[in-house]
Amino acid sequence: MTLISPRLLSLGTAVPPHRITQDQVLSILAQAKGHALPARMADILGNTGIDQRHIAMPPEYYFAPRSWAGRAAVYADAAAVLFEAAAAQALDRAAINAADIGQIVFVSTTGTMTPSLPSRMIAKMGFAPDTRCVPLFGYGCAGGVIGLGVAADLFRANPDKPVLLVSLELCSLAYDHARMDKKDMVALALFADGCAAAVVGAGPGPVLSAFASHVWPDTLDMMGWEIGDTGFDLVLARDIPVFVNSHFAPVCDAFLARQGLEKAEMAEPACHPGGGRVVDALADYLGDDLAMTRSVLRAHGNMSSPTVLFVLDALLTAGPITKPTLLTALGPGFVGAMGIITP
Repeated sequence: MTLISPRLLSLGTAVPPHRITQDQVLSILAQAKGHALPARMADILGNTGIDQRHIAMPPEYYFAPRSWAGRAAVYADAAAVLFEAAAAQALDRAAINAADIGQIVFVSTTGTMTPSLPSRMIAKMGFAPDTRCVPLFGYGCAGGVIGLGVAADLFRANPDKPVLLVSLELCSLAYDHARMDKKDMVALALFADGCAAAVVGAGPGPVLSAFASHVWPDTLDMMGWEIGDTGFDLVLARDIPVFVNSHFAPVCDAFLARQGLEKAEMAEPACHPGGGRVVDALADYLGDDLAMTRSVLRAHGNMSSPTVLFVLDALLTAGPITKPTLLTALGPGFVGAMGIITP
């Protein structure tokens, strides 16, 4: 039997309506704290590499008392809007209908629903009743790359119909801002909301060639969240940029070697940016300034899992892929996710 290579037929993106600049964050935080912030907070915001972000709700919402039930209701409403917008754009760009999709992979770690969000969108968007829904939870920032790899694997196994990937995070809704401690202010400085969708199937488009992930032992405290009273409490280590060159670099080198590739012969990578210092570390390792990764970070902030797909969409919009392209992301676990797309 001839195997059909999974190809990336299209991408779609969507962000919520509320735009906030980093300059506005300082005044909003000062108002919430009731006093001016220390100068180091301005430095933290200035060093993120972010100019603006989009969030699901107006700023005042985040500092009012919230319950888990209320938070879940807002997630459900906002997520459905973004899911439909990004998925519809990806389907339109691929020139296919929702009913043509065989499976939906859904990535999200900042909220959860049962039935899952894609199950709820079946009738609304016109997917076939027998569409298989595959929710992936817990991968955080690594979820976009991992989800694309899962979508490629599912298409290889069932190539009769295309697979739709939707990666959606509402980071602004996830965290509990009641205490306003240092970790919470870092979350407010970095994270944003967004959604990306991808259609994987047979047809014109770059080949999703290879994907891999690597989990390092004794690194559970580097990234993730813990359950708080009304939201998630951020777990985020300060040494992730150092980790890029000390631990991620040799793993990624080995992945590239298995594909017979060298960094110098590849196109500009699509990386999950994390933050300004993480991008600098990745640029140092990859030998590329990562201009498109930095551009997406400036305009959208860290949206967690969909961010790398925003970068890939920007790269593809600039022109077709003519060389192998590396995708990277780091997430809770602590996990490194890698992918290769070829012309």
